[in-house]
Amino acid sequence: MFRSAFFLLLCASAAALVPAQTPAPPSAPAPAQAPEKQPPAHQSSEAQASTTPRQLSEQVAAAEAAIVKSDWKSAAAQLDTWLSAHPTDPRALFDAGYVADNLDHLEDATTLYRRAIDANPNSFESHLSLGLLLARHNNLEDARPEFIAASQLDPGDAGPPAKAQAFRALARIDSKSDTSLASTELLEALKITPETESDTLLSAHIAENAGEPDIAEAAYRRALASHPGSAAATSDLVHLLIARQKYPEAESLLRDALAKSPDDPVLTAQLATVLVGEDKAEALPLIQKLHDQHPNDDSITRMLARILSDAGDASGSDHLYLALLKSSPNDPALLVAHGQNLIRQLQYAPAFAIFLQATQLDPANGDAWSGLAFAASRTNQPAVTIHALTMRSKYLPELPSTYFLWATAYENLHQKDQAAAYYHHFLDASAGKFPDQEWQARQRLKLLEEKPGSRP
Repeated sequence: MFRSAFFLLLCASAAALVPAQTPAPPSAPAPAQAPEKQPPAHQSSEAQASTTPRQLSEQVAAAEAAIVKSDWKSAAAQLDTWLSAHPTDPRALFDAGYVADNLDHLEDATTLYRRAIDANPNSFESHLSLGLLLARHNNLEDARPEFIAASQLDPGDAGPPAKAQAFRALARIDSKSDTSLASTELLEALKITPETESDTLLSAHIAENAGEPDIAEAAYRRALASHPGSAAATSDLVHLLIARQKYPEAESLLRDALAKSPDDPVLTAQLATVLVGEDKAEALPLIQKLHDQHPNDDSITRMLARILSDAGDASGSDHLYLALLKSSPNDPALLVAHGQNLIRQLQYAPAFAIFLQATQLDPANGDAWSGLAFAASRTNQPAVTIHALTMRSKYLPELPSTYFLWATAYENLHQKDQAAAYYHHFLDASAGKFPDQEWQARQRLKLLEEKPGSRP
């Protein structure tokens, strides 16, 4: 009786799979909360593995009674004694795994769950519980096979809701990499149990990842209509509205939500993003206040650094980026942002070194190559400028500014034909937006295209 009851509690409380992040950058949907430590997923599948049912040992029964009382030390002692003499007892191994999980002994719990599976490969509870443990610690690659196995097994006494949980877990994991498969997995779950708010939001995430923003927006609105006070539904809908630059509606939704939850860091961060998009001065003090409340939250620090940079405070912004780089010295995005601030402060040689490091860490980072090209041009390294622009062109389209860099680099290398061609590209692309550089380009073209003997 204990085992089936525990398993039903497991499925009722395991609502999501990826670790929580507080807050998530508002450029992406807010991640689901990590599942709590789960009660044992007992359902007598071990007994199914044997043709001769055996009576539960007194020590295992005593351990399970201790588990009900959350007396982990007593349960562990009973199970250790029993397993020393019966090392392949799948039920005891599972119980021991659950106890280790609740004691935050991740490696021990993982090992014990795997031993339970080795002892009985058809244990639905062991596969599902191991999957939930791995997913809770963001090891989705190893969690996925466990959920697949659980989805193919009889849940026994736990009943259909437990199997639906396995399908939901798979849908969440596959929602980015294989949206078609994720949709199928979610539908399998919905065949078993009714749709929840979490299911509606997940279907919206899947649609969004599949490049179907209209369908995603409709699903987010449906979730919010069904649960008007839901911070999760509000945040996810706002995320999509921000991506679609529907700032006024996003701001209205956020202000209503923050009136009910004024200290919600995710909603506040999203409001700051919306205000930046609307070019409202209120954004900076809002994110500064949020940073003061959460000084150790890297995502908020990044937001503040970006807003300060956009506001023209390169020095203040860079102070924050340097602090972030102390804990993440090889983060290409942070290095690029730091390099850009150095450029704004006219520190071209240090910026060159930073952008060079970023391109070495992430050769596919077009922004890093852009920065390196500009820094190289300012430090009189035209060959490096051309190499950087060549690499950049693999990942990003040309801009008037890059055409101008091409032209000046080729001219400094005395390659007149190439320089003239890129000055023409620049003039065609700039279309009057950069009058000073356009005047310079025309003057250079007069010299570059001057025919020998044409001067009086």
